[in-house]
Amino acid sequence: MFLPNTSKSPTTNQGYQRVYKPGKLTFGVFFPLEAFNGDMPKMQNQVALAQLAERSGFASLAFRDVPMRDPNFGDSGQVFDVWPYLGYIAGQTTEIALLTAAVILPLRHPIHIAKAAASVDQLSNGRLILGVASGDRPVEFPAFGVDFETRGLAFREKLELVKIYWGNSFPHVESRFGYLNGADVIPKPVASHVPLIVTGHSQQDLSWIAEHADGWMSYPRSIEAQEQIIMRWRDTVESVLPSQYKPFTQSYFIDLADDPNEAPTPIHLGHRLGRNALLVHLRASRRIGVDHLIFNLKYGKRPANEVLQELAEFVLPEFE
Repeated sequence: MFLPNTSKSPTTNQGYQRVYKPGKLTFGVFFPLEAFNGDMPKMQNQVALAQLAERSGFASLAFRDVPMRDPNFGDSGQVFDVWPYLGYIAGQTTEIALLTAAVILPLRHPIHIAKAAASVDQLSNGRLILGVASGDRPVEFPAFGVDFETRGLAFREKLELVKIYWGNSFPHVESRFGYLNGADVIPKPVASHVPLIVTGHSQQDLSWIAEHADGWMSYPRSIEAQEQIIMRWRDTVESVLPSQYKPFTQSYFIDLADDPNEAPTPIHLGHRLGRNALLVHLRASRRIGVDHLIFNLKYGKRPANEVLQELAEFVLPEFE
């Protein structure tokens, strides 16, 4: 078995350093940078909004991998395929991290994943953080001829192959996804590999994630429940790789009210609330150990530029 070249840690990547700072809470924002009804966003003014997020001090822009429209799921992400859109936004920004949440490994060939991710990583000067997942939309799998029930096995196998292609020159690889001999997958990432964040459990146990990923991304919960999840993650990392820092990331849907004093009301995977209640929630999130929180604006009522500007003026400075 080939093992990646670890002479340069992925934590040296510019994107990883911007997003993950032990003991601090940083923030990102999901594409599409807009509120929208139904499952299809308008995708207007996204470059200007992404540049506003970068200037305002957000640490990351998060991209979805949604190959097909499924109206029953209710969210088509940023509509455009994740790889060309990453390249497009990389060319329109200079410092902000580009984070996928998340590329669906079972639906893609590992050589394509390795080449595309390393290309974005190189073209963005090391700003890519590759969130990966096993997929949760059953309608997509038969369209690709992939078995939904065994996606966890495919996820593990493909992640290992991607690391091999990144970390070795001209590896000899025999797998059920193909035979490689006498050729190389190029380019290579800026560091030993693009930083890898597993989203959800991806059909894996937590110890496997702690061993094979550079961090873990999960879903929003109450502060009390999330604290227990983070404690379990920290304990698992310590048992698998003592003294190593592996960050915890979460998403969070917000409908930021005009009234800064509006109390929180639950919405899907988040809250409608004023900025003062948001600050209370974010302080608690920092206290329990959330490293990076990514806002999703889908269920909002206000224009995205107003929300980003308010967050930049009244929320982000406290956490810098």
